[in-house]
Amino acid sequence: MRLLVVAVTARQPTWLEDGVAQYLQRLPKDWALELKTVKPESRQTGKTVEQMMALEAQRIENALPAGAWRVVLDEKGQGLRTTQFAEKLQAWQQSHGCIAFIIGGPDGLAPSVKEAAHTTLQLSEMTLPHGLAKLLLAEQLYRAHSLLVGHPYHRE
Repeated sequence: MRLLVVAVTARQPTWLEDGVAQYLQRLPKDWALELKTVKPESRQTGKTVEQMMALEAQRIENALPAGAWRVVLDEKGQGLRTTQFAEKLQAWQQSHGCIAFIIGGPDGLAPSVKEAAHTTLQLSEMTLPHGLAKLLLAEQLYRAHSLLVGHPYHRE
């Protein structure tokens, strides 16, 4: 399964990047997670929020492979338990070549990106900083894989 995270974000603190890297190393090769960073639009240009999000949306589109199953991460998305998330991943794996998780910029995602999503999920009802969302997603992907292969990492 090809897993991709497309995140609109500037450079993150080292501790966050190190945490994400730890989970990337733990995932097996057939669950390799690729990270693509999309440059956020400068907030100093005098553009409206809608214009900035539209420019970021174009960068997101350019970063996504054709035919990817698009999963937007948004605090208003569907909340899932870890076991439900693992089941969804398994179903998507069987029917799609690439699963792309999309994390928005400082102002969120343009409506066009949300409308093009196949699924919208929440990692939390709270708004999370981008780096923390990436770390939490990487951990949940590792946990989902562990569940699916019967590894004892996940406990209920």
